[in-house]
Amino acid sequence: MNRKRVHRLWRAEGLKVPVSQHKRRRLGSSESASTRKRAKHPNHVWSYDFVMDQTQDGRQLKMLPIVDEFTRECLSIDVERSITAKDVVARLRQLFERRGAPDFIRSDNGPEFIAIAVKEWLKDTGVKTLYIEAGSPWENAYSETFNSRFEDELLNREIFSNLVEAKVLVEEYRVKYPGLPTQGRQQRTAAQLPRLSDPRRVREGTRDRAHRRQPGQRTHRRCPLVEEAKPRRHTWTLITPGTRIGGRPEGTPEPVSHFP
Repeated sequence: MNRKRVHRLWRAEGLKVPVSQHKRRRLGSSESASTRKRAKHPNHVWSYDFVMDQTQDGRQLKMLPIVDEFTRECLSIDVERSITAKDVVARLRQLFERRGAPDFIRSDNGPEFIAIAVKEWLKDTGVKTLYIEAGSPWENAYSETFNSRFEDELLNREIFSNLVEAKVLVEEYRVKYPGLPTQGRQQRTAAQLPRLSDPRRVREGTRDRAHRRQPGQRTHRRCPLVEEAKPRRHTWTLITPGTRIGGRPEGTPEPVSHFP
């Protein structure tokens, strides 16, 4: 069956070209999603979730990373065989004393996060909870992003022989985790930021600003070979039948130059 017959049958049956459908990003229906409730300053919204792994002997490792969604900084990572609701409260209390309490904290509906002990303690400290919809991990995007990088860059590359080794390597990774590249500049005002025309931004060893090209000024580059080349003066000599190549007979006049 050729193409023309296919087109004829297609028109005879009244078929139409299927409309191309584009994928849409799922924002989630919950008001606690990261796309709807965004962090606006440091210590505004924290998020946490569990990451599972195991040691070389097959025993379980349970890890709890806590991330500041505005600065993308990992505040802490607990590594234990088991982490309960009391352990979550103990870690949050330590972080609140050291860094201050956030306005919101985002998590899924895990039993350690929705426990009565955790809810009551957060309520007493004035921190509001943001629970995402069940089965919607994309609503906790910042925590999922960190956990994904954490698994790819450390957990999938290291074999932990025991719990102590896992704690040391995880803490080393947490300290070196870059977070947001501009997190150090977010807390400075506009007056404290250096201006683009500030001479202090000029690298050492560069030429003086008076010799630098100004806006709208064209730069003429000279070729060093052309500058070093000198014009040559060509001389023409009349050769007669009695003249030897490489010399001239005695008594013959000097060659005359026809060019100045």
